[in-house]
Amino acid sequence: MKKLVVLAVFALSFTNSTLLQAQNFNVSPVEYTLDSSSLENAVIYEVNIRQYSPEGSFKAFTKDIPKLKQLGVKVIWMMPIFPISQTKRKATGGDNSKFASEMPAKEQHKYLGSYYAVSDFKKVNPEFGTLEEFRNLVKTAHENGMYVILDWVPNHTGWDHVWIKQHPEYYTQNEKGEIIDPINPETGKTWGWTDVADLNYDNQNLRKEMTGDMKYWLQKEGVDGFRCDVAGNVPLDFWQQAIPELRKEKNIFMLAEAWEPELLKDNLFDMAYAWDGHHTSNKIAQGKENVAAWDKYMIERNNKYEVNDILMNFVDNHDENSWNGTIQSRLGAAEEAMTALTYVMPGMPLIYSGNEYGLKHSLKFFEKDLIPKTKGKDWELRVKLGELKNENIALHGGKNPASYNRISTKDDTKILAFEREKDGKKVIYIANLSNETIETKIQLQGDFTDYMSGNKIQFRSDAPIGLKAWQYLILTN
Repeated sequence: MKKLVVLAVFALSFTNSTLLQAQNFNVSPVEYTLDSSSLENAVIYEVNIRQYSPEGSFKAFTKDIPKLKQLGVKVIWMMPIFPISQTKRKATGGDNSKFASEMPAKEQHKYLGSYYAVSDFKKVNPEFGTLEEFRNLVKTAHENGMYVILDWVPNHTGWDHVWIKQHPEYYTQNEKGEIIDPINPETGKTWGWTDVADLNYDNQNLRKEMTGDMKYWLQKEGVDGFRCDVAGNVPLDFWQQAIPELRKEKNIFMLAEAWEPELLKDNLFDMAYAWDGHHTSNKIAQGKENVAAWDKYMIERNNKYEVNDILMNFVDNHDENSWNGTIQSRLGAAEEAMTALTYVMPGMPLIYSGNEYGLKHSLKFFEKDLIPKTKGKDWELRVKLGELKNENIALHGGKNPASYNRISTKDDTKILAFEREKDGKKVIYIANLSNETIETKIQLQGDFTDYMSGNKIQFRSDAPIGLKAWQYLILTN
């Protein structure tokens, strides 16, 4: 499907073996790309610039980029960095959402609006800093061997966007000729995203302008691709037009906020969301489902997607954290076992800003907030899991992934056991995904090392093993 290469500035020769360290070369942002093998063992990091630091700036985040290497991060996904519309700027969300203009005058300044109400696709939000500071962020990421992808919002714009006045034909309009906010295609009703205006992809000039704006960031600012918001709500044939044009510019990485398999076909998107896996994990942790639901999910996942399709595995992201509760509220005592699962199963694990520091509150979406920045067990957990993901080929989850094979146990509805294998290397995950201690037998023979503790463990198929509630093991050979 998608082939990414590294361009060595000195020799202009291609390699698929080793990730070239950008700091050893004079590599401009446009010239620097990663090779496809780097995606096999990558961790992706979603950065919420506004909430990442007290300053909420590009500069403050740039200082911490070297720390992300300790977490195994290869891809930095930046939530939208563009200016936010003033018109219809949101102050609160939900069914009874309010605009900033509806709040007391002395409070209106604190309502900063949604990142996804973009007023200009070719500028940066001054709240975050300058374009030069953004360029330095990209340069620093490249020097540390990381991609930078921008969160792109192709489905709609804010109400201040220049197209509203100059090209109203770019927007969906009702029978009165009024521009409307986005419609849920399943219900035919609006989503309630009243701070944005719906784009009309029947207009071919809109398609050209949208593609041109995306090209700007590849050509001029050296970014390495895009995470495309609600990609499944944008017509498939737009992506079939646009993405080949974008790939002509440089080797890029494309993430769809979507699950539809067709978005991953024919060299379109590289990665989609593992939404069903996320929801299944939540339900198991909450006692609403058991391991049988996980097995069903993995079978369906295998049937829906091609071998070289990448899915992003996650226990958290900006939407989940702000609107559906924290990791702790959704997963409870299963948090660590489920977090580990996102690293060892096929695909690419996601870290959302603050997860590495044990974020335990829902970040405000329209106002300034702050993630914690004290290293503790959550940092150490993700460092250890990131090292395993980066270094063990049995966890490859890109275009040439390691295999996934279920291991039978005496308690298959409560014990999840599977093996990942590639070129003789093996990683085995065993977890008691229930809230009770279980003594079980696992169809596994041999001597292994428990990666997390370093302890040696001997397995015999006929010998019982006891696992506490939500206890997990990661075994290596």
